[in-house]
Amino acid sequence: MTTPHPLLQAQTRLNTPLGWMTAAATAQGLAGLWFDGQAHHPGPLAVPDNPQQPWLQAAARALQACFAGQALPPLVFDLHGTAFQRAVWQALQAIPAGATRSYGQIAAAAGSPAAVRAAGAAIGRNPVSIFVPCHRVLGQGGALTGYAGGLDRKRALLALEGAWPTAASARSAKPGTLAAA
Repeated sequence: MTTPHPLLQAQTRLNTPLGWMTAAATAQGLAGLWFDGQAHHPGPLAVPDNPQQPWLQAAARALQACFAGQALPPLVFDLHGTAFQRAVWQALQAIPAGATRSYGQIAAAAGSPAAVRAAGAAIGRNPVSIFVPCHRVLGQGGALTGYAGGLDRKRALLALEGAWPTAASARSAKPGTLAAA
């Protein structure tokens, strides 16, 4: 497979309570965070494994905070996509933890209210799972639809944030320790 970002310089593997993830970074910021087996996963990356790279260390700390139910520390992203994709990803970042939005609301926030399907496609291509919170987007009427990492993971992330009816059960099953491979 091809590298999803032309300037990737490092990657690492991170073990989360929801499964293994690959994190990738450029010199400018975090450029990718994918669950194993998720849709649009870039496959093997032709960059060195370097868990000590600063943006990858920041991602590991942020994942630990996320799964501990704590506020995320600030992260710096280096996301590459079309102008519309970047606008959608920016709209996703504006959704607060514990809140959800519809695909239509995201399309409108990205400046194209009629482009609901295109917004859905851009959401599906989100290169930074969890931190660019595409899991907070629900279908019409609050339906649990579409998540490149799988609906079980989407449900678990929403529950962890208190945005899904099973939040109490998700909180009682405290996540395990995050570990780098």
